[in-house]
Amino acid sequence: MPQVRPMRADARRNYERLLQVAAEAFAEHGENASLDDIAKRAGVGSGTLYRHFPTRQDLLQAAYVDRIEAMAARADALAAQLPPGEALLEWLGEVGVGAIQVRGMKALLGSAVTDGSSLAGTACGTAVQDAARRLVEAAQREGSLRTDIEPIEVLRLAHGVASASELADVQGRQIRRYLSLLTEGLRPGGRA
Repeated sequence: MPQVRPMRADARRNYERLLQVAAEAFAEHGENASLDDIAKRAGVGSGTLYRHFPTRQDLLQAAYVDRIEAMAARADALAAQLPPGEALLEWLGEVGVGAIQVRGMKALLGSAVTDGSSLAGTACGTAVQDAARRLVEAAQREGSLRTDIEPIEVLRLAHGVASASELADVQGRQIRRYLSLLTEGLRPGGRA
């Protein structure tokens, strides 16, 4: 197995600066923020940006990995505080609001729920999918969620609800209502 060399101090500073500037640029302009502008604002050349982050998706993931991991950890916190069905609904609401309010996050989470996506096998995608799996399975054991529902389906539906809520209100204030409407069909006895 090849040995990975640690980054030089200047390379580490460039990497950290790129992440900081990228997060600001994605917040301002969404996931389509100019990569050349990000490099320029970070005080590095485009080659340095692409050396650290070969694709836009790589940069987006790196900029939001802490948020994604916190989102996954929040699933466990809610599971410890609420009954399983309520924990799932609350978590999906928080994920949806976060996806709407943090520009670029919805596209990143959308990648986590798309078949064959580049995010699905990453730490970000795995964290979100594992959190959803734990909550869905607990709700199914509790009897508050149909047993024929897959965790990835719940994530896809929640992503769609976030998109619908964003159309109604860019702050996501309608997301709880839309999730409630959705979950009626996910309960045992609901129709597919």
